[in-house]
Amino acid sequence: MRAFNKLKTARGQIDGIIKMLEDDRYCVDISTQILSVIGLLKKANIDILNDHIRSCVITAILESEDQGNEKIEEIINVIDKYIK
Repeated sequence: MRAFNKLKTARGQIDGIIKMLEDDRYCVDISTQILSVIGLLKKANIDILNDHIRSCVITAILESEDQGNEKIEEIINVIDKYIK
């Protein structure tokens, strides 16, 4: 899973950020690293949603209209939170 590797990388970057804080590193450098982790987490989230749409949502749509509509609403709610 692509998201898994991105999340492991983000975890490593967060450990690095904590070390930077402990070493009293320059604030702008720390902020830059935080923004990098945020970008990686967003990409991991997109990967997870992509996998969900291609598996769970499609299956639900094929099984029943109600289940399909429920999964579509679920995705719409996540996207709504994502763009805020």
